[in-house]
Amino acid sequence: MRHIPDFKQRLGFLGLSILMNATGNGLTIATAMGSAVWTGSSVNLANWWHISLGTTLLLYGIVITITNQLLLGHFDQRRLISNLLFAFPFSYLVALMTFFWRQIGVPQANLIVRLLLDVLGIFIVSAAVSIYQRANLIMHPNDDFAYILRFKYLHGSAILGQWLSYTPPVALTIAAFVATGQLQAIGFGTLVALTAQGALMAWSDRHVFQRLKHHVDL
Repeated sequence: MRHIPDFKQRLGFLGLSILMNATGNGLTIATAMGSAVWTGSSVNLANWWHISLGTTLLLYGIVITITNQLLLGHFDQRRLISNLLFAFPFSYLVALMTFFWRQIGVPQANLIVRLLLDVLGIFIVSAAVSIYQRANLIMHPNDDFAYILRFKYLHGSAILGQWLSYTPPVALTIAAFVATGQLQAIGFGTLVALTAQGALMAWSDRHVFQRLKHHVDL
């Protein structure tokens, strides 16, 4: 398929992917059937620290932004700014979409419906990350973390990149559980994300907006 060099088109894909990502993450939280790994970790940290989910996501984003600079091995001003530009509004957009899904009654749906919606949410998140990683204008720090691992250290493997990037959120989720004795937003959907999100992203690379190719800058 034809390569897309045009900035305006890539910007359009970026806007769509941000909305998709927040929608999918909010849906997985509202189902209470298990969220994507980073999101589930954030919910448990918010419960541990007694602060809002939006603020927790933002603090997470800032820490991972710094980590990305260390992984690159040099200071990348564009990447630093783009990570923070993504993290600030997106953190609260996820909280807003979670509120929306709860307001329309997702938590009250029966088990089978919530299970299906949870899997749908994971797929939407995976496709969204694939889209904005390919557009590569700005990325959420967490996904840029996986992107750097994927293309700088793991020979472009989406599956290995996702698995390795899950080490921090899994460790922090365990720490939150030890501290509080509670485990929230972790369940079937989290297992799907742990085992299949990398594969879903690789599938999305090939089948979701096929003409959008990776603009690798590492």
